[in-house]
Amino acid sequence: MEGTPISRPRNTAGVVHSFKIIFIVHVFFPPRLFAQSLQPPLPSMLGRGNLYFFITIMHQASLFPIFKFTKTCHMTPFIAELVGTCLILVLGEGVVANTLLAKTKGNGGGIIVIAFGWSIAVFVGVFSTSAISGAHLNPAVTIGLAMAGKFEWALVPTYILAQFLGAMLGSTLNWLNYRQHLNATTDPGLQLACFSNEPAINSTFQNLFSEALGTMVLVIAVLFMTKATNSLGPLDALPVALVVLGIGLSLGGTTGYAINPARDLGPRIMHAILPMKGKGGSNWGYSWIPVVGPTIGAVMAALVFKALQ
Repeated sequence: MEGTPISRPRNTAGVVHSFKIIFIVHVFFPPRLFAQSLQPPLPSMLGRGNLYFFITIMHQASLFPIFKFTKTCHMTPFIAELVGTCLILVLGEGVVANTLLAKTKGNGGGIIVIAFGWSIAVFVGVFSTSAISGAHLNPAVTIGLAMAGKFEWALVPTYILAQFLGAMLGSTLNWLNYRQHLNATTDPGLQLACFSNEPAINSTFQNLFSEALGTMVLVIAVLFMTKATNSLGPLDALPVALVVLGIGLSLGGTTGYAINPARDLGPRIMHAILPMKGKGGSNWGYSWIPVVGPTIGAVMAALVFKALQ
């Protein structure tokens, strides 16, 4: 069954793939980077290097369906969710960096450019992976689908883990691409904005409400798109992208419309880890709002959807 965890590989090819994963992690996440670059107040649950060791052993432990050796496709739902979320973050955070950072070609592009960039990012991510995993690419969407009875709860943790890892990887790639511009930017707030969201006006309840409302709109739209009579197949990526564009243009002025816990928390962790000249704090005091708000919005969307059926 799709999504069923695969047992530990016992053949030579499986072992080789395991060591390939470990080698890649060692290259992109060397222990020295974790030892020297972790910035307080990174949540203590990660510890110094715990994330590094967890990623390294993740595949070897065969806890998740990483590879499925078939004749048609080697990508499983786990990898699809990771890759799709990574694509969204590379393009989405990329447009933010291009408009905000010093000495970029797109400096000063503004919210309209950012909103269109994020919608295109969502289109690319969803279109690339919808046939394999359903292209949730967002813990709020996964939770909303499960709440509405359209997705198995047993698969929710695996999907969410893949989404967070994909967001962290995408954020790291964006940092590599804009590293010189991040170092040339003297405002720590603009540096942080290229990783995670900040509210225009700090107000706990209002910020929480804004994230919940935007996510509720997104998840309700997704739930209705998943109805057989409304589905466009792979082209469902287009209406989803347009919904995200509408949310950004209409509701995004308050908090920057994270509407995705992985999109905000994963890159915020990477902001705390990755080195940047003149880097400030990661604003952990606000970090729970783009996680809790979208989760509330997803639950409300599922309840509304079920009530309308």
